Amino acid sequence: MSRFPSIDVQRLRWFAAVAEELHFARAAKALHISRQKLSHTVIDLETELGTKLFVPGAQPTRLTDAGRELLREARDLIARTENEAGTAAVAAPATLRVGFVPGVTVSKWERIWGRRFPDTPLELVAVAQADQEPALREGRVDMCFVRLPIDRGDMNAIPLYRELPVVVIPKDHEISLFDQVGMADLANERLQDTADIDAAGATIELVAAGVGVAIVPHSIARLHHRRDVVYRTVTDTDDTEIALVWPSARTTELVEEFIGVVRGRSEHSSRSPAGKGTEPDPRKSHAPAKRPRPARKPIPSRKKPARGRKR
Repeated sequence: MSRFPSIDVQRLRWFAAVAEELHFARAAKALHISRQKLSHTVIDLETELGTKLFVPGAQPTRLTDAGRELLREARDLIARTENEAGTAAVAAPATLRVGFVPGVTVSKWERIWGRRFPDTPLELVAVAQADQEPALREGRVDMCFVRLPIDRGDMNAIPLYRELPVVVIPKDHEISLFDQVGMADLANERLQDTADIDAAGATIELVAAGVGVAIVPHSIARLHHRRDVVYRTVTDTDDTEIALVWPSARTTELVEEFIGVVRGRSEHSSRSPAGKGTEPDPRKSHAPAKRPRPARKPIPSRKKPARGRKR
């Protein structure tokens, strides 16, 4: 819009919503933004243009002559922008962007998606664990395989699986003689700080050089595996959980389709809304309950023998 070159289309859309509704609260609700943010946007427009767009103090809200003129031109520009976007959408098929943090393998779901939706590109984006939440909130990915915890206030999440913790040790370390160990077995070891998963590669290099040991999720140890280190399961420390997460407000058709792929729904099954279970199968409604499995015996605590450990 040549007369108002500094006004972006989003601000024009917000102004047009108020101008057509003639009610700030209803317009803000329809735009899913706060009334204060919408009011500030209009005030900024009036300051930038040097004129009032709405009659001050008028009840109900009324446009000034300048406001009506801006509304006409805003409608034209918005329509042109939407037409251009529609043309671009026809030229380029919709793409689903799915992020994944270190250690998560997504090749299985990529294969299923490619077979089921060959005309819809799936863009896989490697995301640093420290960046998993910003990538979702800033819209750089539509969904992301994350390592919990994450702020789930306005997010949907599907927990997928849990990762066992392992201790990474030099290949010739005495702990390598065991299949699994407890934290008591590591009491005299120097534990490297592994809170920053993104720096795990450098930490494991220190372990290979003989500088302590490191406890990391199993997938991270596998990702950074070296010939001069080995890893063993730790039985009595916290595991980690992998989940598929996406913003609740951006649950699109493609997002629903990918949820179906991850949940293992067949190609012809009907999808249920995100976050809700599928309808119960009537054939299974009267099935007898499964007998509970007997509880596992607790693993006896392992004390450090005075003369070294036995295999």
